Amino acid sequence: MSCSPFDLRDYLFGELAETDRRQVDQHVRGCSHCHDDLERLRLTHSTLLALRDEEVPQRIGFVSDKVFEPSPVRRAWHAFWGSSAKLGFASAAMLSAALVTVAFFRPAAAVPAPVTDTAKIEQQISERAAAAVQKAVAESEARQARKTAELLQAAEQRFDEQRRADMVNVSESIAVLQKRYNVREILSARLEEPK
Repeated sequence: MSCSPFDLRDYLFGELAETDRRQVDQHVRGCSHCHDDLERLRLTHSTLLALRDEEVPQRIGFVSDKVFEPSPVRRAWHAFWGSSAKLGFASAAMLSAALVTVAFFRPAAAVPAPVTDTAKIEQQISERAAAAVQKAVAESEARQARKTAELLQAAEQRFDEQRRADMVNVSESIAVLQKRYNVREILSARLEEPK
């Protein structure tokens, strides 16, 4: 909530009159809370402008639509496998077939496992682990670099916008001071005129 007498959104979008805008500008310079609110509004506005537009769907599908009804083949499949007795029978038949197949194709004798070089395996594992760690570190650094670059770009853009706004304010202040100087010169010239 802003303590400014005007809405900061109207100020941000340039919808205030010139005098009101100057009042808000002076208030924001002096009030850190309103300045922070204005910065958040600017950041939100720039983020929303950066999003791409998405097309609104032409039609929303409902569960009651014909498209969602199961096909006749699917209904028959569910009817067969939906019965627990049929499912139990099919499971028992598959298990029996698997047991018979294993009994016929079982190897005659177990072959002893070859002797492996554990030092070589440990070296390969440590090399793979080191490569995986290096890859993860490189990906993390790349993500961090991208994020840093994005943050720097956003900060530069904010500072550039602030600089432009400050330049406009300075030029307006100079114009006001020039007008005051001209008025003083005219008044002093009138006072010095002989009557």
